[in-house]
Amino acid sequence: MAAPMLLSAEDVLRVNGSRRFAAAMAAASPFASLADALLAARRIWLNEVDVNGWLEAFAAHPAIGTTSPSVSKWSKEEQSALSTATDSTAQELAEWNARYREKFGFVFMICASGRTAPEVLAELKRRYTNRPIVELEAAAQEELKITELRLAKLFSSEPTVPSTTTEGPATQSDKAAGSSNRSRPPITTHVLDTARGSPASGIEVHLEMWKDSSALLSFSNKDFSGWATLGYSVTNNDGRSGQLMDIVDNIAPGFYRISFNTRKYSPAGFFPYVSIIFEIKENQTAEHFHVPLLHSPFSFTTYRGS
Repeated sequence: MAAPMLLSAEDVLRVNGSRRFAAAMAAASPFASLADALLAARRIWLNEVDVNGWLEAFAAHPAIGTTSPSVSKWSKEEQSALSTATDSTAQELAEWNARYREKFGFVFMICASGRTAPEVLAELKRRYTNRPIVELEAAAQEELKITELRLAKLFSSEPTVPSTTTEGPATQSDKAAGSSNRSRPPITTHVLDTARGSPASGIEVHLEMWKDSSALLSFSNKDFSGWATLGYSVTNNDGRSGQLMDIVDNIAPGFYRISFNTRKYSPAGFFPYVSIIFEIKENQTAEHFHVPLLHSPFSFTTYRGS
């Protein structure tokens, strides 16, 4: 069984810049699992951290789309999809960032993982029309999404599991940068709400790998603590998740599990949590695996897409 995760305030400050949040999370640790840490983070951020703590956390982030060398590796990873922005879009984004800060007094907060520059710009313009109190709440929710994503990185599996994001979160990405023939990670997903006939946004997605394939295959081992987290994201307005793992040419063969927190999206639904387990064989390591979820309140299905 995995050892509980003990977090120091310094660890948490890498995740969220609020000192009050960091102290409370450190006091609440150790955490037996990522799920326990995420529950604590949500409770502390929404119920124990005041507005000053929120603003302190916002101030730790660069303006969206910033390319300065001082920007942290995690911020660069989270905004990687913005790197292809055209000069005109980047300029407009910078102008709207300044306009937003002048109106609200803090940096525009958005969980940019998997979002393109035009998507971020459109959301910035939309939220610019909010009243300050409404926008403060929206920014706090986006900060929480980023916090949850970064906590998942802290809880990433041991170095023995290939293609994970471990300590020094950008280490694997840095090694792969510029060396992979892929344009996207080997495993991707999206969620479609079949009851509404539209993409399902705001659904938390976790990707894991089983560390002992033989034990899972035979089900002789009833201890299912062998799942190692590879990545975490939240579906965007198109129902697509952000990057769940590094972009590598060859993924490790084995069993993978992709899980969706559907309770928040559909509180009255029958399935509060959906997990899909699939196998990548030795001769499939260079292939792409798109594993979507087609969800309604009382049923779900999946398939292997492209």
